[in-house]
Amino acid sequence: MLTDIYNPLKGEMFQVMDKSGKIVNREYMPSIPDETLIKMYRTMLLSRIQDEKSLKYQRQGRMLTFAPSLGQEGLQVATVAATEKKDWISSAFRENAAWLWKGQTMENIFLYWCGNEEGSRIPEGVNLLPVAVPIGSQFNHATGLGMSIQYKGEDAVVLAYIGDGGTSEGEFYEGINYAGAFNTPNVFIIQNNQFAISTPTSAQTKAKTLAQKGIAAGIPCIQVDGNDIFATYAATKEAVERARRGEGPTLIEAVTYRIGPHTTADDPTIYREESYHQEMLTTDPLIRTKAYLIENNLWSEEEEERARKEFDLLVEETFKRVESIGKMELREIFKYTYAEMTPQLKEQYEEYKKYMEGGSK
Repeated sequence: MLTDIYNPLKGEMFQVMDKSGKIVNREYMPSIPDETLIKMYRTMLLSRIQDEKSLKYQRQGRMLTFAPSLGQEGLQVATVAATEKKDWISSAFRENAAWLWKGQTMENIFLYWCGNEEGSRIPEGVNLLPVAVPIGSQFNHATGLGMSIQYKGEDAVVLAYIGDGGTSEGEFYEGINYAGAFNTPNVFIIQNNQFAISTPTSAQTKAKTLAQKGIAAGIPCIQVDGNDIFATYAATKEAVERARRGEGPTLIEAVTYRIGPHTTADDPTIYREESYHQEMLTTDPLIRTKAYLIENNLWSEEEEERARKEFDLLVEETFKRVESIGKMELREIFKYTYAEMTPQLKEQYEEYKKYMEGGSK
């Protein structure tokens, strides 16, 4: 197993492809059909364009606070691609590429970031939990879901994502410890994008890696180059197959880089050195994946140009449709917490309704 070969305590990072797109560890090159590789890259590119345009929409006052996933598209697509349709995803709020691959509609994603509760709806047959903003809570959701799958004897695995900052939260430890104790079918992904808002990883922990935090939970763990789609896919595929066999959870730290701000309320130039930023841009997963595809005659600059034009139009048309929907009714904010609104929710709704209508509390 890869988790036996690459020791996170020694800071050994698993890599298959370098930042130039060259295969440097062919022994562990996963077998991925060419059409799947092209779909993976196209999804990464679509997510990148959607994020770039979303930043502009927010700056124009057309969208609410937004958390871009710029730079993290490779690990997100590679991890979900290593699962099956029947498997589940429990995410936080920065998994745009994973959502697109899994089957969430771009329209719903835009609705969510525009503050419309309809955006939290998941299409029928798409095993994806709604966005979880409270940091770390998605790991407990994932472990609980894994326990449910185990209890019912179902053949499914739960993939969950968290950021590097989230590994300092109690929910992170609770989730992986419970999963380890009960041997649940979970695969936990740490997206180490180097900065938890403005706090660098070096200030988060004295641990050599974030992956090694799985040792205390008694579960296999590994650190991978998160901008290398092949290494990330291979490690996740192995973890998913292990979980499906009933052998329990795995913790994967995918080392990546957050190209943009933490959210649109953040200014990364305050806490990131420009020289470091420029250096990290050379590790961009889109750059290296594109280079690999072109080198192996699976992509071309002409196809790149056509895809960018196609996705530019798709994103713009989708956002225009979302803008035309208009505001949701106030009641929608309160009605979906429970099957029936509780007395407290009804009271809150009536109070806020009165406030919005200009009355006194």
